Amino acid sequence: MTKLTNPAEISVLRLGGKILAQTLARVSKEIKPGTKASEIDAFAEKIIRKSGAEPAFKGYQGFPATLCVSVNSEVVHGIPGHKTFKNGDIVGIDCGVKFQGFFTDAALTVGVGKISAKAKKIIEVTEKAFWQGAKTIRAGVATGDIGQAIQDLVEKNGFNVVRSLVGHGVGRHIHEDPQIPNYGKKGTGIVLETGSVIAVEPMVTEGSFEVSTAQDHWTIMTADGGLSAHYEHTLMVTENGYEIITQL
Repeated sequence: MTKLTNPAEISVLRLGGKILAQTLARVSKEIKPGTKASEIDAFAEKIIRKSGAEPAFKGYQGFPATLCVSVNSEVVHGIPGHKTFKNGDIVGIDCGVKFQGFFTDAALTVGVGKISAKAKKIIEVTEKAFWQGAKTIRAGVATGDIGQAIQDLVEKNGFNVVRSLVGHGVGRHIHEDPQIPNYGKKGTGIVLETGSVIAVEPMVTEGSFEVSTAQDHWTIMTADGGLSAHYEHTLMVTENGYEIITQL
């Protein structure tokens, strides 16, 4: 687990987070009917490298792209490939940045053109669930507190949280301990400390929380073909709360 107390290291993490936030903000504006996923992937890589950083996902365990681009029933880890966005799609964009030895990770889901009421709701609930989980975060809180807060909000809105995929520590590596499930019970799990760096990322499904892996061995999809949305930020735990590292 990365735990930062050195002001210089914290400053570097913040700069990397800002690069990532700017990248996602610019990329999300390019998601329109007819846009190719490969185009926004190349655009994201160009932004990141021009900022003096590196794409954290590209080449990680063989992943071929800068962005994970997951459409409709794809939960996470979607390969951009030959996908072209259509009116009514919802698109999850997940990105990681490496800057001067420190990693940040963030994601959002956006609608393409005019989307259905159900699609709009799942996007909104997923983002709200993130913030509900974040409200619990401060030094001394257990990861189960975050998970329960997320799960409660999602299920009250008629959706489910994926059980087999979790948030995680981040900082010196793109994936670290502890695991941050999006479900759980207060007081259980790992206790967070001041300076802990974590990625909280609700992954919400329209129907069953069961998922399967596509033949590309990367893309995780809902088992029942229902919609899915994803929202994520890198945070640093403080004595009385948290700091969002990947927010403009």
